[in-house]
Amino acid sequence: MRKMLTFRSKKDAISLQMERKSLLVIVVLFVLSLVAAIVGTSIGSDYISPLHVLQTIFKLGAGDYDFVVLTLRLPRVLLSLLVGAALGMSGAILQGIIRNPLASPDVIGITGGAAVAAVGFVSILGGTISIKLLPLFAIIGALVTALVIYVLAWKKGVTPIRLVLIGIGISAIMGAGTTFMLILSPFYTAGQAYIWLTGSIYGASWLDIQTILPVIFIVVPLALWFARSLNAQEFGDDVATGLGVTVQWHRSLLLLCSVLLAGIAVAVAGTIGFVGLIAPHIARKLVGRMFGSLLLVSGLVGALLVLSADLIARTAFLPLDVPAGVFTAGIGAPFFLYLLFKNRNQF
Repeated sequence: MRKMLTFRSKKDAISLQMERKSLLVIVVLFVLSLVAAIVGTSIGSDYISPLHVLQTIFKLGAGDYDFVVLTLRLPRVLLSLLVGAALGMSGAILQGIIRNPLASPDVIGITGGAAVAAVGFVSILGGTISIKLLPLFAIIGALVTALVIYVLAWKKGVTPIRLVLIGIGISAIMGAGTTFMLILSPFYTAGQAYIWLTGSIYGASWLDIQTILPVIFIVVPLALWFARSLNAQEFGDDVATGLGVTVQWHRSLLLLCSVLLAGIAVAVAGTIGFVGLIAPHIARKLVGRMFGSLLLVSGLVGALLVLSADLIARTAFLPLDVPAGVFTAGIGAPFFLYLLFKNRNQF
């Protein structure tokens, strides 16, 4: 009895220590995001001091920088943070569901499905119905693609490796479908769509932020609600069922959360690749595998990744504005190859 009490005390102490560490990491990353947002708003073709940025945001200045800060730079910085957070959390959920480090929305084709639907909307329906319906089409495309992948991967259950491999194949098909849509599009529309497909925050507006915010505010609390379920699934479906988790139902809802986050990110920023793959891995190094902390930290890491990529994209090659997706792909593709090599024995 005494040994059991001692074991429980040690376990509680370790758990408390991990919770404190996770909270500290979340606070530090949140502060870094705020600082990065202010610095990102300051830097551009014309430098504006952080003090003037803050004065403009809080309406304390003379209004000299209102247009540059409030119309051009601040929406772009905030959208970068929100898109990165959505992609990071989407990847964390997906990797948790299928228990595979290679999983991410772009690798297994979910963002590709959203892209096909969005490009099809612009190419075929553009000008005939409201552009405000674009996010809805992107989310529907992501949902249909996720359903197809799940059905094709089902064979007396779904194994993680089969899901990833079929997802990679579907991703290639979605890429071909997107190219076909571009060929059928008018020249100007195709050029705009190509930049968007590379993944760009260029031309961000407050409307984009109003579009993505409600989805994040609804989906993230729902995903956190099922944190215990995903923690239990880490030990396998049988153990999770024994702990009272309705595995298939919870997995379906979490998959829906991941698809919604990825779909809305693609709708407002295009296919910014590999953020959903990299961010959860960095988050696990920082806070471990407890899903509640992992989800939030993945979102914050993803936000910083996309903000940094977009900041480099719009300042390093002035007057050119390079799509942010070029830089995330430049980091993410080698990282994906590293993961393939590291997990080669699982295939």
